[in-house]
Amino acid sequence: GHGHPKLMDEGFRESLMTEALSNPSNSDMYSREFGAFVKTFRALAVPDEFRYLFFVAGGGLAVENTMKAAFDWKAQKNRARGVEGGADKILHFRDAFHGRTGYTLSVTNTDPTKTDDFPQFDWPRIFSPYIDFPLDEEALAAKEATACLEIEAAFERDPDGIAAILIEPIQAEGGDHHFRPEFFAKLREYADHYEALLIFDEVQTGLGVTGAMWAYEQTGVMPDLIAFGKKTQVCGMMSTRRIDEIKSNVFHVSSRINSTWGGNLTDMVRCVRYLEIIQEDGLVENAARVGTALKEGLEALAGEFESVSNVRGGTGLLVAFDLPDGYVRRRVVQGCWDRGLAILSCGPRSIRLRPPLVFSEA
Repeated sequence: GHGHPKLMDEGFRESLMTEALSNPSNSDMYSREFGAFVKTFRALAVPDEFRYLFFVAGGGLAVENTMKAAFDWKAQKNRARGVEGGADKILHFRDAFHGRTGYTLSVTNTDPTKTDDFPQFDWPRIFSPYIDFPLDEEALAAKEATACLEIEAAFERDPDGIAAILIEPIQAEGGDHHFRPEFFAKLREYADHYEALLIFDEVQTGLGVTGAMWAYEQTGVMPDLIAFGKKTQVCGMMSTRRIDEIKSNVFHVSSRINSTWGGNLTDMVRCVRYLEIIQEDGLVENAARVGTALKEGLEALAGEFESVSNVRGGTGLLVAFDLPDGYVRRRVVQGCWDRGLAILSCGPRSIRLRPPLVFSEA
């Protein structure tokens, strides 16, 4: 939420102004403020399994650097086996949005306005087996089987080329699509078997919005790399030690990945205060509690109005529902904004809700 009373803290405001007066190159100059941010970010937001951190300004660039880390890792794996080349593809999914930067244009495929006429790589794009609610397990199993066949075929065609599997734990812009934990478990198996890295794009799902600090924690599956942004203020990626299967990976060889600013220090100072407030006020737990109430309320609406369907959300505040078509959605969206309720559309006929972590059940 905006204007949280704890942002009035004088020490925080003095630190924020001090850092706003200049913009040091964090990747070259390890200031006390940068060190304090990394220490707090690691303590309050980074799971123990993630050893490495890289910061940058922009969610698309965060995703792009996970891809570069994967290309580098796979290329060296290939070379160690006597294979030159390859390591030049990212397996991804339909209805995905990962950004608008160079590499991410090749994996984003929601609104054509965002990608048409920009050069893109022809990387393997997989059927997206998301859940429709109420859940039809037989139909969902068939969708997952289709996706798995496509994944297996892509790897069999080019086992040396696919460096990573990239997915959003919840496809946000593509339609707030949810997947079963069992499907993520299959992706983990494929990544291990075919020597690819598993990347979760958590730019939209990270930092508490799903009722957990990171959405992956609710899947039962550990990715190798996570891209983060938005609520974190500063963007970037984190990596487990699986990348250390190649000792000369991008976190060990200077300048393989870099950024002039390494993220903005002012954003980092703000992120530290946000994380402190999230912890002090129990806002991740609050998101789970309030999100449950919100979803139950929408399900009640769906029971009352035929036009409301496919209510979905996990245990947090990333919640959506469908309307009959785009025309009805436009009317509803405009009606909500006219009444002071800020909402977003996604997919062809969905509305997504994104309440701040501070919302109460009331």
